[in-house]
Amino acid sequence: MYFGGSVISSVDFHGRISLAIFLSQCPLRCPYCQNAELLDDKTTKSLEEVKELIDHSADFLDAVVISGGEPLLQSDDVLELFKHTEDIGLETKLDTSGVYPQKLEPLLDYLDYLALDVKAPFDKYKEVIGSDIGSDVKKSMDLAYDKEGLTLECRTTYVPKLLSLADIETIAKSVTCDIYTLQQYRNRNVLDPRLYEIDSPNPNDMREFAHYLKKYHLKDVELQLKTAEYGDEVID
Repeated sequence: MYFGGSVISSVDFHGRISLAIFLSQCPLRCPYCQNAELLDDKTTKSLEEVKELIDHSADFLDAVVISGGEPLLQSDDVLELFKHTEDIGLETKLDTSGVYPQKLEPLLDYLDYLALDVKAPFDKYKEVIGSDIGSDVKKSMDLAYDKEGLTLECRTTYVPKLLSLADIETIAKSVTCDIYTLQQYRNRNVLDPRLYEIDSPNPNDMREFAHYLKKYHLKDVELQLKTAEYGDEVID
């Protein structure tokens, strides 16, 4: 497996102590990517080595999270890891861009939680990230939302000049999920150096806008806001 590292985490799966496993390689080149070091990294571990890594920490864990990169480039191995995780009694979470709905579908039976990046309005993906995958992301979202017993979180990073507040409102109107998370862009360690010149959005402005989204578009969806200044907030 292309393996980018792992960490014991209390933040990658809310309310759980998890082993977060980061898999290398990704087909996308999102300009604001903050794991750019993983995009083309070819460091490897065998599937058995990664299972041993899980087993070694299992007594102290509630869950295993697999992130990236884009984990579904290695979907067969990810499926085996989640089967193993389920067999030893831990919960499972996957982070994905949604670019491969056909690879996601077999995994849904082994997932407790899916975090799906909705990076742009579905018809503006090419304009925002350079890859025309909006229809694939929507299909991934629909497959996951229809899966009984699975918690689906859709999350959008608000990057000024790439996305407008009108774009965020369009996304909020179009997502079907249990939780929608609006994340603050931070201009550190991004793929496109031109984005270093874009300041992080004001957290108070983001909170005000999040309350607007909750009131008008997300009444029946849990809305979360993530900023560097205030951490994770649930918007009532």
